[in-house]
Amino acid sequence: DEATDPSVSEENWECIQRFCEQVNTDTEGPLFALRLLAHKIQSPQEGEALHALTVLETCVNNCGDRFHSEMAKFRFLNELIKVLSPKYYGIWSSEKVKSRVTEVIFSWTVWFPQEVKIQDAYQMLKKQGIVKEDPKLPEDKILPPPSPRPQNSIFDTDEEKSKLLARLLKSSHPEDLQAANHLIQSVVKEEQEKSAQVSRRVNAISEVSETVQRVEELLENYRRHELSPADQETLQALLQRCEKLRALLFRLASEALPDEEALAEVLQASDKLSGVLGQSRQAVASQ
Repeated sequence: DEATDPSVSEENWECIQRFCEQVNTDTEGPLFALRLLAHKIQSPQEGEALHALTVLETCVNNCGDRFHSEMAKFRFLNELIKVLSPKYYGIWSSEKVKSRVTEVIFSWTVWFPQEVKIQDAYQMLKKQGIVKEDPKLPEDKILPPPSPRPQNSIFDTDEEKSKLLARLLKSSHPEDLQAANHLIQSVVKEEQEKSAQVSRRVNAISEVSETVQRVEELLENYRRHELSPADQETLQALLQRCEKLRALLFRLASEALPDEEALAEVLQASDKLSGVLGQSRQAVASQ
């Protein structure tokens, strides 16, 4: 209650630190803490909700694996989603609170790429149009990676950056903390682009699979002379889409070059498109 007191404008870091210590001490600390925080984040008082989000982010950075495990469950993620969803509290939650919640979930997709439920929850928000574009994380916000950092993070594969970040974060000089912030922001941007590439590839391959299946069904009816005029128009539109998807896959193949498995998936999808376009030409010729 003290750490999220809406009558206080500044964060009470002493209380927040004590809260984190209590979370780490108690056996059920992470579970109880997240229940309390979910309740506070859903508060109709903007100040209380924003303070609770600060407490949440501080716990993420200081309370380790047990906290991360509970945080990454749908049980808690759904409570955050309720703040954004117009079906629940999104109709009266302030834009500032909703913006912070979106930033928090998005930042977790960057720092915890191995947590599938976090990725799924964020993608669902985008699919439903609740999140229209990835938020830009604030420039003035220090975002040290949680401990432990996610595997395959750039900080794990680039030893020099990792050492530099550790040194900057230990410094008490404002300019060093600012340099740390810029370093983290650049890494986040790099990992964001990698994530965007994966998303583009997965979406394109999925669309190829669905489009090819639909074209094959329509071609079968075409061969039997059972295609209605409306279906003929649909078939033409789908074949035009196939041509555009081939061009898209060509670009995605260039992006995927360093990753043999990803490249194989793109090439396989491209073969499907080539195959169904060939079938359509043969069907027309035979008629």
